[in-house]
Amino acid sequence: MQHEEPREDDELLARVAAGNQGALSQLIARHSRGLRIFAARYLGNAGDAEDVVQEVFVTIWKQAARFDPARGRASTWLYRITANRCIDQRRRRALRAFIGLDDVRDSVPSEEADAEAAIAARQELAIVRDGLSRLPERQRMAVLLRAVADLDIAAIAEVMGGSAGSAEQLLVRGRRALRDHLRDHLAMAATGRERKSS
Repeated sequence: MQHEEPREDDELLARVAAGNQGALSQLIARHSRGLRIFAARYLGNAGDAEDVVQEVFVTIWKQAARFDPARGRASTWLYRITANRCIDQRRRRALRAFIGLDDVRDSVPSEEADAEAAIAARQELAIVRDGLSRLPERQRMAVLLRAVADLDIAAIAEVMGGSAGSAEQLLVRGRRALRDHLRDHLAMAATGRERKSS
């Protein structure tokens, strides 16, 4: 099954290149959710992520003929386009902030039945998002490509235009920084609870 999916994506892209809108719809159905999650986590803004993914599929519609299956997997190509659009979006946002036109940030909705578990999960997610936002840009992208897109080291290197060794180093440093950030916040929260109880 794992070998079939890349071939199916390659075939869909070939059909998109020939002007088949149904093939584009199939690609959107297969990949839009993962691309949207990746973009939302990278950008920290669900609205911007939605815009980015729409741009990505417009690009795919126009440039599907540029995809070369001999050079890599279709999913890697989709994530590379998305990563580039995310970088462009961050630049646009930075310019808007500089000019004073910064948008209000959206949040990715959470579906959790148990109220206490939902609060704890949101707090932990907020800490992780904060940690992600503090990572250098290339570390953040590598971590998200691994965690959200489930790309391997070689695919991450290809998306980011670097070597496998540099991608691995970015992942190691990014994960370490996130673990340290989460540990420090949990320790501070525990200290705060101890003070309140005494």
